Amino acid sequence: MALAVDLANRKPATVEELVRRCTEAGLVITQPVRAEDLVRTIAMLRDWERIVDTVEERARADLVNRRLAAVAAYPRLSDHAGDGWHLHYRDDDASFITMLKAVIFVGTALHLAGRGMHRLGRCGLTGCDAVYADTSRGGTQRYCSPRCANRDAVRRHRARARPAPDASVRGG
Repeated sequence: MALAVDLANRKPATVEELVRRCTEAGLVITQPVRAEDLVRTIAMLRDWERIVDTVEERARADLVNRRLAAVAAYPRLSDHAGDGWHLHYRDDDASFITMLKAVIFVGTALHLAGRGMHRLGRCGLTGCDAVYADTSRGGTQRYCSPRCANRDAVRRHRARARPAPDASVRGG
């Protein structure tokens, strides 16, 4: 989920940046990554954001399930990188974009099923449309970052502290 959130909030501008960020997130990339993969990644992220923006659980699940059906394969154990056995939900010979879609959509499904269908959203700060995946203990995250949460708290505090306009005073 962290990779999907990161890529959605800061879309990669180059193939090199896409590869670097995916690698830094722990993906082992054995396939060639081409310019069209960057274009397809941006389109896939915009499509993934439809899941983020869908709040009704059944509709959200339907969106995820349709994407899983298109890219995910039966789960299998793999030690392809020699770093330990783990589950793969994609064919071994999948293209880069198919691999990335499988990682993101399977990750989304696991996050929503394991943590709660409501634990994916947009930042609650007016003017910030960043995505977050709620990993908080109580499932109450509403902001993309502590910075946005603090900014909104300051805004609310200032709004409460402002004196109410005096109706008896008229400008003139």
